[in-house]
Amino acid sequence: MTADAADVSPLLAAVAFAARAHRHQLRKDGATPYVSHPVRVCLILQHVFGVTDRGVLTAAVLHDTVEDTTTDCDDILEQFGPDVARWVAALTKDKRLPEAERERAYAAALAAGGWQVHLCKLADVYDNLLDSGQLPPEKRRKTFERSRFYLEALGPHLTAEARPAYAAVERLLGELAG
Repeated sequence: MTADAADVSPLLAAVAFAARAHRHQLRKDGATPYVSHPVRVCLILQHVFGVTDRGVLTAAVLHDTVEDTTTDCDDILEQFGPDVARWVAALTKDKRLPEAERERAYAAALAAGGWQVHLCKLADVYDNLLDSGQLPPEKRRKTFERSRFYLEALGPHLTAEARPAYAAVERLLGELAG
């Protein structure tokens, strides 16, 4: 295996892992395979935000697997290592909690997660905003509100690595929400 192939191998394994984990899920439009979302989040990180760190890209692909599938953090740790597992854990809502408490805890975990988590969440928000045009007005408004909530949670904690991505998400939200 060449050095380049070895470097990208964990990311490719993460794409296959996410595809298997999300195989029976669809996006909110009811037609698009769900796995397109984490792949798009990875592509946004790389091509819109300029992220090249393979670990961060891997976490982006896996960011919804623990929250939305039967995958647990031990699966991520075992297959992708402690850094990716820690970032995915920070990007995972605890669905055992009541919604208001869950969102507060999630916002706190995002804020404390470090630049890698900040960038993954910003790419996630960016993709959800791009997808919002296909939603009915009430769900679209909710997407905008949730996006603002996450921006407010992350804003005070941003490092230099995440500030340009944050600005890009703010611009996109402004364009879409008016």
